[in-house]
This record gives sequence, C-alpha cells and structure tokens, in this order.
Amino acid sequence: MPKPKFGAFNQGDIPKIAVFNKATIPLGVDLDQLIAAMQVYINQFIVPVWATPANLVKSTGFIAGAWAMVFLDDADQPGALAYHDLTPDGFPIAKVFVRTTLQNGDLVSVSASHELVEMLVDPAINLMTTGPDPAIIYAYESADPVEALTFPVTGISMSDFVYPAYFEVFRKAGSVKFDQLDKVTQPFQILPGGYQIIFKAGQWSQVFGSASKKKAFVAEDRREHRSQQRTKAQLERADLKEIAKEEAKAAAGLRGARKSGHSNAKARVLSRFNRRKRT
Repeated sequence: MPKPKFGAFNQGDIPKIAVFNKATIPLGVDLDQLIAAMQVYINQFIVPVWATPANLVKSTGFIAGAWAMVFLDDADQPGALAYHDLTPDGFPIAKVFVRTTLQNGDLVSVSASHELVEMLVDPAINLMTTGPDPAIIYAYESADPVEALTFPVTGISMSDFVYPAYFEVFRKAGSVKFDQLDKVTQPFQILPGGYQIIFKAGQWSQVFGSASKKKAFVAEDRREHRSQQRTKAQLERADLKEIAKEEAKAAAGLRGARKSGHSNAKARVLSRFNRRKRT
C-alpha cells in the first residue's frame, strides 16, 4: 500500500500557485493570457465572495513551498497518478487534463478555473456539510452544481461557482445570491448541467441536475478528478489528542489575555489557533 501523503499547507496564508504546462497538445488558449485571466477571476470574483486570495505564477514545474496547477494530456498520463491531490511538498494541486477536456467538448479555461475555485475553497478536499436531507452529507464543491455555466473574464471563459449561502440550508429561496451568475435560486439546488457529490449510507455518490448530465458524466473520464479523490477513502483520521492539546493551549492563552487586559490578544490567539486547526 503506498505511503499516504500529508498536507503541509497553512490555509491562513496567501498561497502562491505555480502554473505549468506538461500537455503535448494545444490548450486552445494562450497560457499567459489564461493565467492573467485566472488572476483577475481570483481577485475580482472569488476573493470578494470566499476571501481566498492567491497569486498565480507561471513556471516550468513545481516551486518549493507553492501550490500547483498542471496541464496534462490525459488522466492516465505517466506520472499523473503520482501527484494525487498534493504536490511532492504536501501542497494542494489542481490537475487539468487537456485531451479529456477537449474530447468532452469543453474549454480548457473553464476546466482550469473550475478546478482553481474548488481548490481555493477546499484545498484538502475534505470539507463537507449537512443539508436539506438529514441522511446525506454534501461535499463542499463550489463549481460542480453549476459546472455547465460560464462567464467571460478578460475575454476568456471562466466557470460559474456557488456562494457560501448555497450551503446554508436556512436561506429562503431567492433571498440572497447563491452563485456568481445568479442562476441558482435556493440552497443546494443543482442546475441541469451540474451535479453534487454526496455521502450517504457509508457510500460516496453523485446526484445530477438532469438525466442528460448523468448520462454525460458516466461517459466522461473522471480519473483523478476531485469527484474521484473523495471516493478513495485515503484521508487520515484526525489526531484527537493533538486537537485537545491545541485547544488547551488556546484556552490558556485566552485566560492570560483576559488577566492582562489586552483586548487584542484574544484575536491573535484565536487567529493562530484557527490556522493551526485548518492546516
């Protein structure tokens, strides 16, 4: 059994994301222009909603201490399976399979932006939430429910994505904005071209927005996609003793802050504790 990889990233940091192309077939878009458009996509659209900034950097390969986005020909490209969902340094990686994308009739820019927003919102591929059905746990995938919709950013098509309110079941229909293009009208709604990953009765599966989407999904090559990463059951169980230790440190720090009368110390301790818990 392969040795598991462990995440080594701090979600409290602003990540640098190394973007590099290892595909042998054309992307259908200039890589420099795509990177520039995705940076605007992050700054102007994702950050105001999800507060997940990042800096994209064009590279020829992995950069020490950086997250990554790599373009490959196929999901079974030699070496691709070794990447899993982490870089060799333990940082998140988004993989865009160019031939697979084009054969599905999709745009590489849409696939890339789809993976980008989902990586920023859930870099460890482990966020889940309750929802309208108490027997189901819903994956925190920010583009899947609306994945057929796009909008232009500097002239390049980018993926629609849902807002945090999408995962808040108490929201009334039409009460707030649930996705960037304002096509979703209520929490957990799946548009006809989208799907949702769910965990029910001990099994991961998908719920589709339409019969045509279900049929298309089955025909697509989803190897190494986030939807498949969740089904591998390779996540490591949390160390409850370590969590308790960190909670005790945080509590002690808060008591000290109250005694000293420094009102801003509490915020510093909480911030440090939250970063550690999410790393």
